[in-house]
Order: sequence, then C-alpha cells, then structure tokens
Amino acid sequence: MAEVLDAAQVQAALAKLTDWVGDPEAIARTVSLATFPDAVAVVTRVAITAEEMDHHPDIDIRWRTLTFRCRTHSAGGTTALDIELARRIDEIVAAQG
Repeated sequence: MAEVLDAAQVQAALAKLTDWVGDPEAIARTVSLATFPDAVAVVTRVAITAEEMDHHPDIDIRWRTLTFRCRTHSAGGTTALDIELARRIDEIVAAQG
C-alpha cells in the first residue's frame, strides 16, 4: 500500500507542479479553459490517464472551470501516486491551453 506523504513532502512535491495546493489529506488544482468544449476535452484526457493509472481524481466541472482533487482513499491521504497524477494533469492542461 502507498504511504501518505507528510506535510514537508507534500509541499516539496507541490513546488514542482503548477498551481496545486494541499496537504497530507489531499491536493487540488483549479483551472480555467477557453471554452466549455476545451474543458470537457481535458476531462476526457484526464479520464483516460486515470484509467491507465488505475487512480482517479475527483473532478468538478463548472462551465470552463475544472477543479481536480487527488487523494489516495485506500491510504487515507496524499501519496506519491497523487503527485504523479497531478503531474500528468498538468501536462494535459498545458497541452490544451
């Protein structure tokens, strides 16, 4: 089972990501896209990546604004798997941008 990262580990990892915030409980990022179809395209690409990783974020869709929340439920908090998923979400958002 993946281990929950401590606060210092989470903050060090977040420093290498784009606009993510969080703590040992969970990490999150909100992004705004140019159009609603762009936002849905990002969600679709994240869904495919999440399936490949077998690790799924919570996603809130509000018109052109998406909020991603990553937490390893089985471990009870933020793990390296969440950081990797966040990194991949950053790549997807940047490519759509």
